[in-house]
Amino acid sequence: MRVFIVIPARYASSRLPGKPLKIIAGKPMIQHVCERAHASNADEVVVATDDERIEAVCREFGATVAMTDSSHVSGTDRIAEVAERSGWDEQDVVINVQGDEPLIPPSAIAQVGGLLVNEPRAQMATLGTPIHDLDDFLNPNVVKAVMAESGRALYFSRAPVPWHRDGAAEGIASQSIYEGALRHIGLYAYRVGALQTLARSAPCLLEQYEQLEQLRALWCGMWIQMDIATETPPVGVDTEHDLERVRSLLEGQPGSHQSGEGEV
Repeated sequence: MRVFIVIPARYASSRLPGKPLKIIAGKPMIQHVCERAHASNADEVVVATDDERIEAVCREFGATVAMTDSSHVSGTDRIAEVAERSGWDEQDVVINVQGDEPLIPPSAIAQVGGLLVNEPRAQMATLGTPIHDLDDFLNPNVVKAVMAESGRALYFSRAPVPWHRDGAAEGIASQSIYEGALRHIGLYAYRVGALQTLARSAPCLLEQYEQLEQLRALWCGMWIQMDIATETPPVGVDTEHDLERVRSLLEGQPGSHQSGEGEV
């Protein structure tokens, strides 16, 4: 069984166009992501894109790049194309690392891949982290995960789950008990066979309601193995504000340097 990492990267972001190529501490963002992916000791790291500008920059710093179909609507579809074209075995593990997460800990990448290595019955794996704030628990933008004692995922939701029946006597905003609630971390590992099944499957009703792609896997009866992240990944870069925050963090580290602003 081999472990691969595929980094889907697209240029056309509505909130921050060209973000994989934004310069952070002298390097394009996608290079930071690739370096962290390689540090997880996977067998191979591939950038999947449909943009020639991203391809050219990635090849300049020595990354392996797969050009993929521009019609893909999700990173999962893009990764499935790479896996099929590469001829990876159905039992091999492929990890989806987003191209806008330059701070992702290599330990988290290795941890999520290891869940499938250690649990042969599982088809997918992901991570969670405890929720310690009521606002996060009630926030529909914070995805919650519910898992069994074995670590098998039971459900994912934007709703505040699990809901303590007796903790909210005066309505939803009065909930005072959310111990054990988990925030889902959107880092996924797949067996290649399961990935191909998902890519061929139509979105299910639960997925459409919640706008959570992982619910398609549960709907199809897949085993998603979960664990508490030993190192919680920071949020990715979605906006200019996020970009400046990450720049301030990385450009202050020893050995970093600035080489201008904007895109390469």
